[in-house]
Amino acid sequence: MESKEIAKLAQIASVLEVSGYPKPGNVHRTRNFDDMVFEDFIISGVVIGETIREATTQAKSINGNYESAELGRFILEAVKETDKWIANNTNLGIMMMCVPIACSAAISNSFDEIQSNVGILMDNTTVDDAVNLYDAINIADAGGMGDQEEFDVMSEKAKDELRANNQTMFDVLKISAGWDRLANELTSSMPVCFDIGFPTFNELKSESINKATVLTFLTILSQIPDTLISRKYGDEVAQSVSDKVKELLTFKDDDDFLDKLNEFDDYLYENKFNPGTTADLTAASIFISYLYDGF
Repeated sequence: MESKEIAKLAQIASVLEVSGYPKPGNVHRTRNFDDMVFEDFIISGVVIGETIREATTQAKSINGNYESAELGRFILEAVKETDKWIANNTNLGIMMMCVPIACSAAISNSFDEIQSNVGILMDNTTVDDAVNLYDAINIADAGGMGDQEEFDVMSEKAKDELRANNQTMFDVLKISAGWDRLANELTSSMPVCFDIGFPTFNELKSESINKATVLTFLTILSQIPDTLISRKYGDEVAQSVSDKVKELLTFKDDDDFLDKLNEFDDYLYENKFNPGTTADLTAASIFISYLYDGF
């Protein structure tokens, strides 16, 4: 698939994810937060296109030298570009997911190769990729890895420690995989996105893109407790939210499902339970679905 097409699909996926409504607990087209609004996410979804194009163009030229894909550099460049336009961290997680997926699509001859190639690219990440990822996390001012003593992303000596210990991007994400679902996905060939999110969205999108987006989000959240909620409020709260979603989905074919969905959105918003990790997984799942169509 051509680099320009992959980039456009990444932009489409980012914009569709935030446009899905009512997507409980997150910013969507009828819900803003105090510190970030719907338009922030639309802008960030648009401005990453050139970076994805550059990343996939480079991936096409690596000729089996997977270390030269420079995934970390392109994640960092996407975050820097977003930072020029908006003041909030809207897409670090999405770029952490979509850059490897995009580069994998660029080197795959068929859709069926993408998931395994994600694993190959991640296995071959470098220390420089890890350093660039740390810089991206710090620019985005994102939580989740920075409160851990080992290879603390907020430490002034963090990058020196990475180099001294020869820690690649895969290595540092593996350290985080126990408490961060995105890190877990990136170090295990993305089973949630490929095995849960993608088939859900792909089955429903011909009926309604909005319905497909919301139900993909809910399906993932019902099965995978959100680690952003876990880090803020604890595992029990995150599991409780997932249990509520599982119950909510039993009413998805009822006439009053939308009312129940809006009530749940209000509940999460009022309690500041933000399933932001699930939103990132949803965006990546949508991206995979459109790549499937492209192949």
